[in-house]
Amino acid sequence: MTVMTANELKTKGVSGIEESLREAREVIVSVRGKPRYVVMEIEQYELMRESEIEAAWYQAKADIKAGRFQRETAEAHANRIIAELDDDV
Repeated sequence: MTVMTANELKTKGVSGIEESLREAREVIVSVRGKPRYVVMEIEQYELMRESEIEAAWYQAKADIKAGRFQRETAEAHANRIIAELDDDV
């Protein structure tokens, strides 16, 4: 992964990002020496999001298979969520 400082980004702009992305799939933008942002091409981002959704789908299927779910009406669900939020306050 390539690292670009915020100052480099400021001076080079998008052309600096494009140049860095020719060498790596992601570019880390550091601010004051600490990694702060990740820049990638939209195709890479969409692939990453699809992978996250697929992982969530498999987890949901595993939860259902293991019995980790509740059957309830929409109203009961809303009331449970509201009660959980009230408990967090």
